[in-house]
Parts: sequence; C-alpha cells; structure tokens
Amino acid sequence: MKKKTLMSTAVQLLDVVSLREDLPERSLSCGQVGTVVESLAPNVFEVEFCDNAGRTYASLALQADQIMVLHYRPPQVA
Repeated sequence: MKKKTLMSTAVQLLDVVSLREDLPERSLSCGQVGTVVESLAPNVFEVEFCDNAGRTYASLALQADQIMVLHYRPPQVA
C-alpha cells in the first residue's frame, strides 16, 4: 500500500524556494534561495532574493518549473 503525503508541492505565497537553474543574465545561480512574494499568473511567481542583511538583490518573475519549494519539516503521511 502506497502512503500519501499531505505536504503540498504547489507554490504558495511566502514559500521559501530554491532556484533550479542558473540565470547568468540576472547573476543568479542554481540553488540560490528566495521567497515567493506575489502570484502573477497561473504558475508564474514573483520571487525576491535577499542577502543575509535582508537587502533585496534580485526580484523577478519565475515559472513554477524554475523553482523548488523548500521544506523545513518532514512530510505528514496518511
């Protein structure tokens, strides 16, 4: 019997996400961490990237397949 996870993989407002690809034109590398600050269209999100002092160094629209939602606790199982 396969267990079902309750943790959603859908991108939500204020999710912490990781970039899945390099974006050299924006000086961003795969793995950089940002926060979803706006849903712009289906599967398109404004993601803000900040330094350790909280200063924004990049903010751009990204497709859902360009980012991965990060999780800080184990998934709940049914």
